[in-house]
Amino acid sequence: MILPQFYIDDLIKNAITEDINYIDVATDYLLSDEQVSDAYFVAKAEGILCGAEVAMRVFQLLDDSFSYTLFKKDGDKVENGDVIAEFSGKTVKLLKGERTALNLIQHMSGIATLTHECVKGTEGTKATIADTRKTLPGLRSIQKYAVTCGGGRNHRYNLSDCAMLKDNHIDAKGGITPAVKALREKIGHTVKIEVETRTLAEVEEALNAGADIIMLDNMDNDTMKKAVEIVGGKALLEASGNLTPERIKSVSQLGVDILSIGALTHSVTAFDISMKMK
Repeated sequence: MILPQFYIDDLIKNAITEDINYIDVATDYLLSDEQVSDAYFVAKAEGILCGAEVAMRVFQLLDDSFSYTLFKKDGDKVENGDVIAEFSGKTVKLLKGERTALNLIQHMSGIATLTHECVKGTEGTKATIADTRKTLPGLRSIQKYAVTCGGGRNHRYNLSDCAMLKDNHIDAKGGITPAVKALREKIGHTVKIEVETRTLAEVEEALNAGADIIMLDNMDNDTMKKAVEIVGGKALLEASGNLTPERIKSVSQLGVDILSIGALTHSVTAFDISMKMK
């Protein structure tokens, strides 16, 4: 894993606190704390796995006697019926952690699976698939990690990573040229400037103003093709907006460098995984 353990632990502790509060009225009154069980995670669909170790960490934090064996690792393709992991621990702890562990691994695997499908649409082109900042509050790190497990790349992690001038920035400053000029006078030499454009005239202005990256926002394919010709490789071109899986292949063939897709993280369908007691 490339995620820092302290971040994962804090996220899991918050999730467990939210779910258990102070008691599990079914499990705590039903079972002895000494009972031990074996269980496993099984895939119920075909896709890309992500979050296996995160899910196991849920049980570790609840039960210091917990042990597990992973048969699949993050980034692996899984088929319906594949056993992802087998594990053993106190029964009450397995039941208390089940929903939190599944929520995390299902969500992360859903992101990785959708990203993988989008990446396949760019095969044979120079285009790459990237995420956005349209992430769920508190989950950005694991969501962006899941994108990489699906073969995608991360856009800026937060507002400190890149100076992106969106339409409201540009309108507030009075135009692309004065906005880029004002930034160049103040930002450090390692910071890139990205400009969101809505028309070909804005693309040309952003290029002449010295933008490092030009976003083509909600443009149709014909307009984006003309934008590629105007820029001529002098800046990176990022297509964004209404990039459905069905449209990705045609857009990636236009010559753009990046396709950024908010749906990878903000509205992904959870991947179907079940926990079964042996």
